[in-house]
Amino acid sequence: MDVQSSEVTIPAGDAELPADLLLPAEPAGVVLFAHGSGSSRHSPRNVAVAHVLNRRGLGTVLVDLLTPAEDRVDARTAELRFDIELLAGRLAAIVDWLAAQRSLGGAPIGLFGASTGAAAALVAAAARPEQVRAVVSRGGRPDLAGPALGQVRAPTLLLVGGLDEQVIVLNEQARAALPDSAELTVVPGATHLFEEPGTLEQVADAAADWFAAHLHHPVPS
Repeated sequence: MDVQSSEVTIPAGDAELPADLLLPAEPAGVVLFAHGSGSSRHSPRNVAVAHVLNRRGLGTVLVDLLTPAEDRVDARTAELRFDIELLAGRLAAIVDWLAAQRSLGGAPIGLFGASTGAAAALVAAAARPEQVRAVVSRGGRPDLAGPALGQVRAPTLLLVGGLDEQVIVLNEQARAALPDSAELTVVPGATHLFEEPGTLEQVADAAADWFAAHLHHPVPS
């Protein structure tokens, strides 16, 4: 499938965030990625998942949620990557920006979050219930979304590695706080980063199926 790639700068409050936008012709939806702790829009795992989504007719947005200056601070302190409120606020601003782009023709928006980015994605989904139609978490920490979990309306898929035992427990607890449309799927034989052969492919396929099934439906009220 022909995919148009472009680098854009997206305003998010007082920040200007670099992003890679990959769009098939007439995308069935657009998935915004929220990367995990210490990662960036160049994360090889998220890029691999994005390419699978592109082949399924979905647009993808890979964005750095921290400015270069903030990234340098975070590299020393590791504090901003856990600032869920900051990251979620920027995701919500990017959702607003995407919704206003005429080139996207009102394509429904999904969020894909990894690690701490999953918590930020869920907080943003709770803040933008009309715009965010579906959420997928990969090896995420949805528990860090706190009370926002109970306000999420978008169907949510939690993907966790079968060998990532502590994170499985945290995802089970988060699943109980999410709406009935949320599901937890454990990928057998996978550790936290899904580095084992074939496991990341399972994540990408499951995410593509989830977005294909839910993006075209209105979010439950």
